[in-house]
Amino acid sequence: MKTAYTKPFLVAIFIILLDQIIKTWVRSHMMMGEEIRFLGERGMLHYTENNGMAFGMELGGDFGKLVLTLFRIIAVCGIGYGLVYLIKHKYHRGLIMNVALIFAGAMGNIVDSTFYGVMYNYAPLFHGRVIDMFYFPLISGNFPPWVPIWGGQDYIFFRPVFNLADSAISVGVIMILIFQRHYFKHEVPEVSQPNSEIVEE
Repeated sequence: MKTAYTKPFLVAIFIILLDQIIKTWVRSHMMMGEEIRFLGERGMLHYTENNGMAFGMELGGDFGKLVLTLFRIIAVCGIGYGLVYLIKHKYHRGLIMNVALIFAGAMGNIVDSTFYGVMYNYAPLFHGRVIDMFYFPLISGNFPPWVPIWGGQDYIFFRPVFNLADSAISVGVIMILIFQRHYFKHEVPEVSQPNSEIVEE
């Protein structure tokens, strides 16, 4: 059984470490808002810090930040328990690996929000900010005037700035949604067929 735990948790540890290495490098080598382009205008490192949830959403004030961080910790404990449960009960390996990706991504961002404020001396424990850096504005333009709500406005795809931990979570969730029927299929028990033979008396 110990062997079954090795691969998913090694993958999770690798992602967590790589995520933290990238974040540490960005924070120590780049200024806030600075960009390093590696795909011209279509792909770059763009240093920003996220004070809340995905896409910049956040709960108000210091209390909201504390609640959000504690919620993340509780959530990642639940994901970790679920991962162990899936391994123990021998669920599909693909499902296990995708849950490991989600677990790793959640852990990576928890390190930021829990410890970074103290480590970098700008906030108390549980009040740190998540470091984001990957930005891929692949397509940009203007919505036609006839488009409801957004008509005439500028648009950029893909607008969010994210990190490796976010990517791991997104890949894990998307793969589970795509292959859920394969991961959660159940064997239908065979129904005993009535005896078709006619017994002559």
